[in-house]
Amino acid sequence: MDACYQIDDTSQIISPGMIIFKDLLEDNLRKMIELIGDPSRLRPHCKTHKMREIIQLELSLGILKHKAATFAEAEMLADTGVKDICLAYNLVGPNIARAVEFRKRWPDVSLQVTADHPGPIELLGEAMSAAGLEIEVLLDLNTGQNRTGLPPGENAVELYQMIANTPGLIAAGLHAYDGQNHQVDINEREIAVKEVWNNVSRLRDQLVTEGLPVPRIVAGATGSFPIFAGIDDPDIEVCPGTCVLHDVGYGELFPDLKFTPAALVLTRVISRPDAERITFDLGYKAIASDPAMENRCRFPDLPDAKPVLQNEEHLVVLSERAADFQPGDELLAIPRHVCPTSALHKSVTVVSDGKVVDHWNVAARDRYITV
Repeated sequence: MDACYQIDDTSQIISPGMIIFKDLLEDNLRKMIELIGDPSRLRPHCKTHKMREIIQLELSLGILKHKAATFAEAEMLADTGVKDICLAYNLVGPNIARAVEFRKRWPDVSLQVTADHPGPIELLGEAMSAAGLEIEVLLDLNTGQNRTGLPPGENAVELYQMIANTPGLIAAGLHAYDGQNHQVDINEREIAVKEVWNNVSRLRDQLVTEGLPVPRIVAGATGSFPIFAGIDDPDIEVCPGTCVLHDVGYGELFPDLKFTPAALVLTRVISRPDAERITFDLGYKAIASDPAMENRCRFPDLPDAKPVLQNEEHLVVLSERAADFQPGDELLAIPRHVCPTSALHKSVTVVSDGKVVDHWNVAARDRYITV
């Protein structure tokens, strides 16, 4: 195991347990700022970690704008002192009333939400007007992922005009997430990102020509944020997320991004079913199970481990070194997908220079806190 993952005493760490290596986390934050050059252009996404203490570290480094996917995350941000929050999720159902409550609870926080359909826009405007409030709304654009949003074009212009003309709403800019750009080759990724930007910037220019304000363009994801960062446009706010903790999946997808996994899961052997198998207490309640079975995690100290079975509390791997392991032996696993992994843990153990120095709650792992 690399020395950066040294833990001097694991005897009191319950497994499976998520470990944050604080020194690596802080190094990842510094690298993120170095890639963008100016922290005022950053709007990192807190869905990766959902922890107040990481937000406090980012604030101390001058990262003042933040992004969230749930009201629980937005509340966690506001409670931690963030004054500029983008809730990048289209509001429907009870979330419209929650937006009103949020604006009442934190009137000094600039909250932007996203929208891509006239119905919710109308309902949100009515709710805000009835409460005597206003809320900023970003037009959600479909840049090619085909998940949410409108493609740049005349329909997008008309919907942005509707936002601007709806009482209770403030047209606050564009949201351009490009999560489909997972090209491993940096040159291919840059071409794809620049195509996204060209379409978005043309739409922005058209809106401005028609007299509509477009104060910001919330753009990009972890894989594309350095490319957006290289575009000379003051309206761009870039939105990395995973790189704060990093994981196996993004390490493979984006080899040009030199971040280091800072969140691992401590696991123990609980059984040796046969000469080739090791069973760990690393079920899909402890580590994300959305990747393919064989790719759910990587064991740095057991590189040939091949996961073949995972249940709620068990992970079975095949290894030529199985005979070297006995029940109670420990390993660290790097998740392939860290964002849903963090949501599986109520709290994390924080290690610095080999010592356990703290425990942090995963404060926004649920979808509801108080709002």
